[in-house]
Amino acid sequence: MNVKNLLLPLSLLSLSALAEVEYKLVIEQSEHHLGNVSVIFPKSAQAHLDIKLPDWRTGRYEVLNLANGIRYFDATDHNGDALNWEKIDKSTWRVHLDNPTQVQVGYQVYANELGKRARHIDDSHAFIDASGFFMFSESFRQEPVTVDLDVPAQWRSVSGMDFAHDEHSFKAKDYDTLVDSPIETGINELHKFKVDERDYELVIWGQGNYSVDQMLLDLKRLVKTGSLIWHDYPYQRYVFMVHSTSGARGATEHINSTIIQRHRDTFAKREDYVSFISTAAHEFIHTWNVKAYRPAGLVPYDYTNPNYSDLLWLSEGSTSYLEDYLLLSVGITNYQEFFSNLTHTLNKHLATPGRQVQSVAESSFDKWINKGGDHGKNYSTNIYQEGAMVSLALDIDLLAHSNGEVSYKDVHSQLYKQFQLPKSFTSNDVKNILRNISGRDYSQWWEQHINSPLALDIDILLEHVGLEFSRPANAKPIASLDLITKNEGQVLTIEHVARNSSAWQAGLTIADKIVAFNDHHVRDNLNDSLAYFKGGDKVKVDFIRRDKLMSTYVVLDSDFDKRKKVRAIALPNASQQKLFKAWAGIAHPFAN
Repeated sequence: MNVKNLLLPLSLLSLSALAEVEYKLVIEQSEHHLGNVSVIFPKSAQAHLDIKLPDWRTGRYEVLNLANGIRYFDATDHNGDALNWEKIDKSTWRVHLDNPTQVQVGYQVYANELGKRARHIDDSHAFIDASGFFMFSESFRQEPVTVDLDVPAQWRSVSGMDFAHDEHSFKAKDYDTLVDSPIETGINELHKFKVDERDYELVIWGQGNYSVDQMLLDLKRLVKTGSLIWHDYPYQRYVFMVHSTSGARGATEHINSTIIQRHRDTFAKREDYVSFISTAAHEFIHTWNVKAYRPAGLVPYDYTNPNYSDLLWLSEGSTSYLEDYLLLSVGITNYQEFFSNLTHTLNKHLATPGRQVQSVAESSFDKWINKGGDHGKNYSTNIYQEGAMVSLALDIDLLAHSNGEVSYKDVHSQLYKQFQLPKSFTSNDVKNILRNISGRDYSQWWEQHINSPLALDIDILLEHVGLEFSRPANAKPIASLDLITKNEGQVLTIEHVARNSSAWQAGLTIADKIVAFNDHHVRDNLNDSLAYFKGGDKVKVDFIRRDKLMSTYVVLDSDFDKRKKVRAIALPNASQQKLFKAWAGIAHPFAN
């Protein structure tokens, strides 16, 4: 491999190409996850040109240090002569210019991070998010760009961008569009369809137990739901990219496409399929919420620094909340699946002690540093879970005080009307919208539910829409330690201890290896080990810490073997029926 071979004299290029930034990716050693990139920047009269690779990618609020896969960087002028350069920070290369010139740089990319959805190359495909492959200069960030791919002959290239020179070439109006328009190239299957005069594509890489017919049927129904919230569509063409893999999972939204990753065997079961189509709905909603309007602090994107906002809960958590509404409203999911998802959200909220410590606004701002694990669960929350809870509370509050005439969907409709990019919005802007559509001042509500740890009366909240949150009649009381453990042969290793639980008070902590209760060896799991006790019993716990056998006494907590579930009230009154329909988009299950 010789990256310098990519640095051809710029005089060989057509004059028409010199007005734009040109990218080329050559994939030669796919089995080793390697690609060679060249970038041609227009003529510059600056003393130097700073060329950067993003530190993070849109849709994932986490510094990824993507420049760690770059090697063999080089730079030449318009004659192909070498230019002096130096690396001034972990993701910036400064190219020095003695005279005005166009600049071409070349470098190698190591792309083997499929799960981060930023860069991946193997012998069957390449997933190309520009943030992981293509450097940029702020000086030319607004210039048009083209991307040419040199890939194996049997590969097919798909992107939300328009084609440029050929079937492996794309163009975009600027770098921001490029960085938000991933490319899937490789051995894949492609399905095209049209709905309401807009063009759609479904491209699938990898084999799995999915049904293309079912996916297409529901995607066609899903894409019609945008009009249930917003007044128009911000695209004419949209691509659903699906990776059916052996490990990577997750999804990311983009301005004209989404990438969804799932294990190849998690499509066929109904609950697995609902998870897939829910993810598709989530990313589809992002086409408006985030990609068409987003909070101040994220406009414009700063690709080399964290972008802070106390409204990421609205960007992500509200999207999670609205996805269930869209799916139910058009019959992709049914009542029980809708209630099951809401049950999961409520129980996860209640099982997170961090909800009593960190507000959803704080969680939004700290998204860049918040981590999961034992401490995270005890002292933090997250923008998805808690954002969905706040959205639920705000939606039902609006509906209840307006007799079903105003909802949280109206908030997002107004955000799209008033704050489309390049505008951005603040918390005060959202509160102004709430006041304008409801006639009520939401400042105090905001302080209590968003700027403070969320404390809700779930029973009263759900009662407004004719639902209840109750435990199954056959639920049985059990003893509990409020621990999460995993079996490691002869011991149960603690992975989480709920803050202020009896186990916490007794001093048990993560990584402790429980050996026995009351001198009897533990069973294969914690519940079986506690089956002979009841809440309130005082038990001796033998455990290993730092390779030393230790003991403590714990008074067991009380719990039930079944969690509470959301269910419809059998005899809803007229108000509950009206609010349920305004909330869910369809009639209450027991409407008369």
